Order: sequence, then structure tokens, then C-alpha cells
Amino acid sequence: MSLQEIENEIVEEFSVFEDWMDKYSYLIELGNELPEIDAKHKTNENLIRGCQSRVWLVADFREGKVFFEGDSDAIIVKGLVALMLRTLSGRTPEEIMNAKLGFIDTIGLNQHLSPTRSNGLVAMIKQMKLYAVAYNKIAK
Repeated sequence: MSLQEIENEIVEEFSVFEDWMDKYSYLIELGNELPEIDAKHKTNENLIRGCQSRVWLVADFREGKVFFEGDSDAIIVKGLVALMLRTLSGRTPEEIMNAKLGFIDTIGLNQHLSPTRSNGLVAMIKQMKLYAVAYNKIAK
């Protein structure tokens, strides 16, 4: 499935909910479905800087694609991690670097997240793109 198809799917899923309490509940549900990462990855070097809550992100490069694992100690943020992994994991470095991630605005995340959660989301996306840049250099 293409990156755009996944973004469209996420927009469609969130459009089912009329108010933001329901959307938050859905984010929590997504976070609850996120597989736990191995405890060995919950280190300071894997923490995302800029997040108020703790968010760990690990990347692996296989067969020309970047695969992410992540976790958070906050339930809504864990849902954001799940959304970003669903969107960007398993993509080529170039796809990740060029991803516009328009679904974030379309579903209203930027408007309805607290400033600290919004900053954390930006920091997570930045880190994912930095991994992609690094792996893109390796791939060439």
C-alpha cells in the first residue's frame, strides 16, 4: 500500500468520529494495540528529545527500507507513535524524507493536541526523517 493510501485510510478512520473525545479514545485504542518494544530498547539514546512524555524510537534498515519500533509511557502519545509507525515504517528512506504527512492536518491533530504533545509529534517525525537521511546515505 502506498504512503498516500495509508494516509487516506487514516483520514477515513478518523472521519467516523464527530467529536475529539472519540478521536482521543481511538488514539488510545491504537496505542493499546501497539506491540511492546523490547525493554533493551528503552534507553536514553532511543528517547525522542522534545517530548514531554517519554517516547522511544528504534530504527532498522533492511532490504532498502526503514523499519521502526516505538513506545511511549503516555497513552495518547502511544497512539501517535502507532500512527507514525503505521505511516512510515517499511518505507524507503526517500519516501520517508519526502513524506508530507498531510493527514496530520486533515484529521485535526495539530489543532487538538496540547502544545507539548504537538511538539513531541514534530520531534518524533523529525527523528524518523533523520533516520531516513542517515540510511539513505548508507544505501547509496
